[in-house]
Amino acid sequence: MSDAVLTRIAEALERMSPAPMAAPDFAAADAFVWHVEPDRLVPVPKVNRVDLPLLVGIDRARDTLLANTLQFARGLPANNALLWGSRGMGKSSLVKAIHAEALAQGHALKIVELQREDLPSVGRLLTLLRDSGDRFVLFCDDLSFSHDDQHYKSLKAVLDGGIEGRPDNVVFYATSNRRHLMPRDMIENERSSAISPSEATEEKVSLSDRFGLWLGFHPCSQDEYLAMIRGYCDAHGVEIDDETLRAEAIEWQATRGARSGRVAWQYFTDLAGRRGAAI
Repeated sequence: MSDAVLTRIAEALERMSPAPMAAPDFAAADAFVWHVEPDRLVPVPKVNRVDLPLLVGIDRARDTLLANTLQFARGLPANNALLWGSRGMGKSSLVKAIHAEALAQGHALKIVELQREDLPSVGRLLTLLRDSGDRFVLFCDDLSFSHDDQHYKSLKAVLDGGIEGRPDNVVFYATSNRRHLMPRDMIENERSSAISPSEATEEKVSLSDRFGLWLGFHPCSQDEYLAMIRGYCDAHGVEIDDETLRAEAIEWQATRGARSGRVAWQYFTDLAGRRGAAI
């Protein structure tokens, strides 16, 4: 094969291969979103979040996760955390609010959001974060696995880190509606069809066990629901008497068939709009 042919092949391979990712500028922001094809960390100038004091009815989870996060921000040992439970009860809001609280207390802590679909690329992301002098909360929202989903294998790189171990400057927080990250019918189906049912789902179910913290989120009471809305009103200067708020808020949640922090915020958004208040 001639040198000219070899040169053309080499040039074609270079065009096909993505250029190496430039070293991220972690000083550009306190929050980033990880994207692939090509790999890049995109800074988020302003994070969409709720102030920590406005998260009502989740005191135990709030205090536990805040203590864990502050330990990590100070360079002390900390656990990966799984926030699981009812929809709309503030799981992802709590992660973002606690990051803001850590910043407010003077800690140089970064947060990086990783989509579940991009878990196979997590090894490359960890390499970038490992080489940085900063500390990172790696955050995956709405984490779960469906039938024949192999992404859970990539999650082990975050939780265990293989022979290298999880980087000391990275802690992983995930939210999920499922405690074991996979549907119950998938667990039962694999158990019933396996030669060794007791081992059939051990690998997948044990993913949850790799999180040092399990924080459960449960449906809120009516009093907590109303307290959430009152807190939003007070924080944003929206005036409404208790009797009117109670009647409207209960009617609002009845039309949605649910009562949660998300429903409380949706009602407040409607109320603020009707009252001409910016939020």
